[in-house]
Amino acid sequence: QVQLAESGGGLVQAGGSLRLSCAASRSIFNAMSWYRQAPGKQRELVATITNRGNTNYADSVKGRCTISRDNAKNTVYLQMNSLKPEDTAVYYCNTVLWGNNYWGQGTQVTVSS
Repeated sequence: QVQLAESGGGLVQAGGSLRLSCAASRSIFNAMSWYRQAPGKQRELVATITNRGNTNYADSVKGRCTISRDNAKNTVYLQMNSLKPEDTAVYYCNTVLWGNNYWGQGTQVTVSS
């Protein structure tokens, strides 16, 4: 098993930046992802990074967000720039180990216009 703990969310004005962090309780050699869920909407994939550092982004955040990982610290980051009100959501860290999905508790990001 693994525990994931997100941090770094908050209230920011449109155009601002935030860096989210996800600390894992143990080393993870699998891909890790950030998802988000806005009120009344389904959870959606934001970005994924493999253990080798290959990345993939949702079209809605491409060019504005950067996912990275520090395997020595068991931590994954999501740098978000040029934030928009539509980025407002709870952001979750995720990984899949042995066929099981693991989620953190989420961190709220609110972007004011």
